Amino acid sequence: MKDYEAVSEPSTTPILDKVRTPGDLRRLPQASLAQLASELRRETIEAVSVTGGHLGAGLGVVELTVALHYVFNTPDDRLIWDVGHQAYPHKILTGRRDRIRTLRQTGGLSGFTKRSESPFDPFGAAHSSTSISAGLGMSIARDLKGDANNVICVIGDGAMSAGMAYEAMNNAGTLDARLIVILNDNDMSIAPPSGALSKYLARTTSSGTYIHLRDIAKQLAKKLPKQWERRAARLEEMSRTYWSGGALFEELGFYYVGPVDGHDIEQLLPVLKNVRDTKQGPILVHVVTKKGKGYVPAEAAPDKYHGVVKFDVISGAQAKSKAQAPSYTRVFADSLIAEGRKDERIVAISAAMPEGTGIDLFAREFPNRAFDVGIAEQHAVTFAAGLAAEGMKPFAAIYSTFLQRAYDQVVHDVAIQRLPVRFAIDRAGYVGADGPTHAGTFDLTFLGCLPNFTIMAPSDEAELYHMVATAASIDDGPSAFRYPRGEGSGVALPVEGVPLPIGKGRILREGSKIALLSLGGRLGECLIAADLLAAAGLSTTVADARFAKPIDQDLITQLAHHHEVLITVEEGAIGGFGSHVMQFLSINGMLDGKIRMRSLIMPDVFVEQDSPTVMYSNSGLDAKGIVSAVFNALGRETITTGLHAS
Repeated sequence: MKDYEAVSEPSTTPILDKVRTPGDLRRLPQASLAQLASELRRETIEAVSVTGGHLGAGLGVVELTVALHYVFNTPDDRLIWDVGHQAYPHKILTGRRDRIRTLRQTGGLSGFTKRSESPFDPFGAAHSSTSISAGLGMSIARDLKGDANNVICVIGDGAMSAGMAYEAMNNAGTLDARLIVILNDNDMSIAPPSGALSKYLARTTSSGTYIHLRDIAKQLAKKLPKQWERRAARLEEMSRTYWSGGALFEELGFYYVGPVDGHDIEQLLPVLKNVRDTKQGPILVHVVTKKGKGYVPAEAAPDKYHGVVKFDVISGAQAKSKAQAPSYTRVFADSLIAEGRKDERIVAISAAMPEGTGIDLFAREFPNRAFDVGIAEQHAVTFAAGLAAEGMKPFAAIYSTFLQRAYDQVVHDVAIQRLPVRFAIDRAGYVGADGPTHAGTFDLTFLGCLPNFTIMAPSDEAELYHMVATAASIDDGPSAFRYPRGEGSGVALPVEGVPLPIGKGRILREGSKIALLSLGGRLGECLIAADLLAAAGLSTTVADARFAKPIDQDLITQLAHHHEVLITVEEGAIGGFGSHVMQFLSINGMLDGKIRMRSLIMPDVFVEQDSPTVMYSNSGLDAKGIVSAVFNALGRETITTGLHAS
């Protein structure tokens, strides 16, 4: 038997085949929606088994997705999915079923909601906790234009750990905006929905009559003497908390409705209809769901099935990578554990990504020195700053794309105060199927312009091991080291990490005409390019910068003085390492001589999803691209015959 729920289908034609858009869905009889949800769950499982992607969250909102599109007039009613992990069923129901097996593939559907992809995606979401802010903006715009459509935000409980969500709720409550927020509680419940009484209360608390009466009571309390008003408000709060557990949201100005069983369409529909027809707001509907619902392997291990590679639907077994080399993330974790054994002041911080960053491994050995702060990167950075201020050695392991969210804290709370926070920046460079929202494109630029920072990028796993040790040794200011996603090259790892001389690179190959200065993971391509250039009669030096800041001035001066062409190569945006090298050469008058310089960077566009290999090739950051840049600098056409990188 298959590990997803069996579906009894009375009709020969699946109901899902009749639904191309939500308009088709809304023409179905209500009695057929449960069967439709089962078919939608099956389609989601089978599609993701082919493409990989985020599975568990989407399975948990199948019934909710059906109910929302059934009750609300999308796309005129704006339906905003927070993060986008949970939006695969939504994509299937909104005209994209025929392309769902292109999910996260070259030229295919995005793994997240995307405005340019469909009018049913009113707001792009790949980072967490943005939906309420965006929804509030849309609701105010609607009111200013005199429109009457609904705005609905679906936010997961994990996303509610971010301060931005509460900032938006506080603002929405202050503005008394007509906004609907669906809290998809798929992990822990404020008050478990059980039994007929819970269902009755959910329907009752969402009804227009109940909300109207509560509003009258609040207005009446304001007219009472202050002492009586406080007592009345306190009594109302206590009774409301007893029945619903929603006092926190009510204090922020929201009417709280729920909890509602998110897998019971018969319970969802009347609640959503009541909320839709209520013109007061804002309203929060607390919906309890089970992550991975309806697929046994995902229900049993929601963490492992949050994001998956291709898998076998029957067994749930995920395809294994053929690569045997440890991932950069694992090397970071092992090296941090090694440093942690030597120095009890070392602590590790993750922002809701302990497994993705390897901090979970550190936590197994040092449970009291590892901290997962939730989806709260701003807090993570300042929390680390506080630890550093008291003499601890914090390592904040945050993906490059997520560190952007805490830039103000990096500047004010860390850099200005010269606090020795160590940033382990995972997912540097292109990340493949997750596309431009998750690419580590900008960290070299936005950190490189900050005084007091030491910034490193390893060319392989062994170098990463040494850079963790280097960061541990830096106590007079902040430091960062960035490394890519995925497996390394399989180089032998050192027995122990050894701190590197700060701001010093290394030369791996000596030449006389061309100089290739690499920062980070493109060093291997530079070595291949050097072989291709040698075959064309161009003697080439290959150097590993190691440090983006401070740059190795002596090494750069040597390369500029003794070569005709200098090419810098990095996995970052404009304004990064190459810009610093060029600035140094410019202010020291070295660009006025014979040296011809080119800086190879990621292009100044948001690069869509593809395999990292293709993305780097299209960006000119592979060996062929490097050779082309050299010939361009020399004013010669590239000799392609026999110059094929393997």
